Amino acid sequence: MDQHLAVFITVAEKQNFSRAAEELHMTQPAVSQYIQALERTMGTKLLERTNKYVHLNKAGEIVYHHAKEILGLYGKMHYLIDDLTNNPNGLLSIGASYSFGEYVLPHLIADMQKKYPQIKPAITIGNTKEIAELVLGHQLDVGIVEGQYREKNLKIEPFAVDKMSIVASPKNRLSHIEGEVSIRDIEKEIWIVRENGSGTREATEKLFNQLNIAPKKILEFGSTQLIKESVEAGIGISLLSDWVIRKERDFGSLAVIKVKGLSLTREFSVVLRSPFQTKALSVFLKLLKG
Repeated sequence: MDQHLAVFITVAEKQNFSRAAEELHMTQPAVSQYIQALERTMGTKLLERTNKYVHLNKAGEIVYHHAKEILGLYGKMHYLIDDLTNNPNGLLSIGASYSFGEYVLPHLIADMQKKYPQIKPAITIGNTKEIAELVLGHQLDVGIVEGQYREKNLKIEPFAVDKMSIVASPKNRLSHIEGEVSIRDIEKEIWIVRENGSGTREATEKLFNQLNIAPKKILEFGSTQLIKESVEAGIGISLLSDWVIRKERDFGSLAVIKVKGLSLTREFSVVLRSPFQTKALSVFLKLLKG
C-alpha cells in the first residue's frame, strides 16, 4: 500500500499523470492503475480530472494529508531499524570531479569500508558538468562537483572550501623571485588549463578575470595528473587545488607561486537528484560532511 500512496502523492503534486509517470519512472497506464486501485480501496474518487490536469477533491485532500504523514513515518521506521541493526548495504554509485575524486574521495571510501563493509561503492570520475548530468539522468546516486554549478532540477549543497594555488616547476624563473611575484609576471607565462566543463577551468578563468590578464599562450589538457607532470617538466604554470599538489609540494617537485594580495578558494558541493536517500547514501553523506 505504501507504493500506492507514493504514486498518489506524486500525481497530486504534479497535477498531471504524464508528469507523475516521468517523475516515478513508470508508464502512464501503470500510474493510472495504482490510482484506481487506491480509489477502490478508499471506496470513493480522490481526484477530479480535466483534459490536462487533475485536482484533489475533498476526499483526496484527506488522503493526501494522511498519506504524507504515513509515508514519513514509514520511512522513519525503516531508517531507525537500519540504525538499530547497523546494517547499511548495497550498491552506492558515487561520481566526483577529478580533484576531489582522485585525491580526497579514496580516503573517505576507505573509512566507509572499514565501518560499513557491506556497502559496495562504484566510483565515476569526470569533470563537473559530466558528473552533474549523470546525477540528473539518475545514473549516479550522488555527485561531488567543483565551483558554481547550477541546475534547477538538482539539489546542490556546498560542504567544503578548497584552497587553490598557482604552481610552477622549481626551475621556473618565478620560483626564484624572492617574495611575491607581480601580476604581469604570471601573465607572461604559458598557462596549462583543464577543458571546458571542469571546475578547475572555471576557477582559472575566474582568476584571469579577477586579475584582468590574458596570457598569450594557453594549453588545454584533459587530465589533472597530466597538468601536474607538464608543470613539473617546465612547460608552463597552472592553477590547482592544494589537495591535488600536496605530495608534490612536500617533495619539492612543484613550487607554489605567491601573488601579492591574491587568495584563491572555491567550493565543493554535493549534488543530489532524488529527495529520498538509502541508508548507504545517508552514511556516505554523513562521512563526507564530517
